[in-house]
Amino acid sequence: MRRSVLYAVCGFFWLLMVPAAAQRGESPSSGPPADDPIKALAGRLELERYKATVKGLTQFGDRRQGTDRNRAAVDWIEAQLKSYGCPTDRIKYEYQPPATQGRGGAGRGAGGGRGPDQAQGGGRLRGIRARTGVNTDPMMQPDVTLRELNMQAATPGPREMVYCTKAGTSHADEMYIVGAHMDGHGWGEAANDDGSGTALVMELARVFSMRDVETERSIRFALWNNEETGSQAARAYIAQRSPMQGQEDPPGSGRYPEPRWLGMVQHDMMMFDHGMPRADGSMNKEQRPEADVNIEFQMSSKTAPESQKLAWLFEAANEKYATDYPAAVGSHMTNTDSGPFQDLIPAISLRENERGEQIGAGWDPQWHQPTDLFATYTDKDFRLGLNAAQTTLGAIAQLTGATLKK
Repeated sequence: MRRSVLYAVCGFFWLLMVPAAAQRGESPSSGPPADDPIKALAGRLELERYKATVKGLTQFGDRRQGTDRNRAAVDWIEAQLKSYGCPTDRIKYEYQPPATQGRGGAGRGAGGGRGPDQAQGGGRLRGIRARTGVNTDPMMQPDVTLRELNMQAATPGPREMVYCTKAGTSHADEMYIVGAHMDGHGWGEAANDDGSGTALVMELARVFSMRDVETERSIRFALWNNEETGSQAARAYIAQRSPMQGQEDPPGSGRYPEPRWLGMVQHDMMMFDHGMPRADGSMNKEQRPEADVNIEFQMSSKTAPESQKLAWLFEAANEKYATDYPAAVGSHMTNTDSGPFQDLIPAISLRENERGEQIGAGWDPQWHQPTDLFATYTDKDFRLGLNAAQTTLGAIAQLTGATLKK
């Protein structure tokens, strides 16, 4: 019932998108024209390349913040982005964990508390719930090599995150931020949380950085660190870069180190949609037939109307450009790096399930566990992540005016 009401209310925002579609000579429900450059761009996203990027990230284990393996992963990500031709930079900041935070660095700094029947972000938990938590026991990881790789504990001190930028042509002073967090924990490989989102953003950076691709507006591809401890990298980014928005440097150069933010899109856990747990807590081994890409905004944020409109634009892009899975819009975005942005600019999050009501209720048994391994997931799971990439590519290409040079 709640979702039916939500869909009805959101229909108003869908109407706001119709004029732009009409100007292009198409109806909102029409498929992409044969010469649609966005369809050509979406076709450059490949399942095997996506899988290979996830696999590359897993060589660094769980990539826990404050460790050598995390720093090595940041360096590897930057090298990949540079190889795509996407100019990189870093945010540097300090992280001092709270005194009560344990060895695993599992504390959260966002989302607030919740009652026994309330998911973080305002949703109400429904249905069967399974146990959730963060594994902090190294002996729960049976793979000795992986256990040793993950053995180094996090230490306080300096942290870094990497990003790269696709500069726009006619509106270089305006920008969409496309992000995912590269850190994980739980003594696994953090393949889904959030290797799946990190690989997605890296693949988008690769496609948009191709020499024949132009965008009118800029795109920033951000690989956040310290998400698992409360989104400290995202918060540092806002603190350091927000005052610089839209300033030309040097004057008259046409260069904008920090274009004005138009919206933020986060990707966090893209692959596991196997349905609700059974009464005994066990899960289906196969992907559920109704698997979909979840697009969430936060209904209590200051930018809720604009964020909701952005979410529906992404749903429409999914209709046009995703090959296998539909999208569903939800209103309880929570506990990821879009949170610090949600009161500043339109912000949404793409993921495998509703974060608060489903993942928070135990719908993903790999969440922060030793079983979050590349080998855990099937091609159907990876393809769900690829469809999220197609969704975001389609939407961001529309928003930034992407074209292919002849």
